[in-house]
Amino acid sequence: MLKHIKTSKENKEVVSKLTRKFNLGAENTIARIAISYSLSKDRKLSLEELSDSQGKEYAKEVLFGEYIDYYTGMIALHYSIHISNKDLARYVKLHLDDGLRLINSDFQEKDNIDGFDFLTDLINKGLTDL
Repeated sequence: MLKHIKTSKENKEVVSKLTRKFNLGAENTIARIAISYSLSKDRKLSLEELSDSQGKEYAKEVLFGEYIDYYTGMIALHYSIHISNKDLARYVKLHLDDGLRLINSDFQEKDNIDGFDFLTDLINKGLTDL
């Protein structure tokens, strides 16, 4: 059951750093972007790779807001599971931590651009790949 999601201890600072760098508002914004970014890589992550839960904690209402059905639906579809599956929250955590690591790594390589430019570059790349 999905109630709370916690990042890894390692990603607790990453959330704050990326939130400041992107300047897009609350920390849940970068968390939502991270989940979407991880899913966009079209990789299935293994539950055995689940990291610790000693980082930033999000209540499901804060993390997803009114879009909870979209996020849980994307993850359920990606793994071919039902949204009531007991592992759904674990998959959300996997993609949250994975997305934060990916964005942090990508952003370090492009340190001279701001969050808006970073996101528009990703969007343009995605449109080009269509």
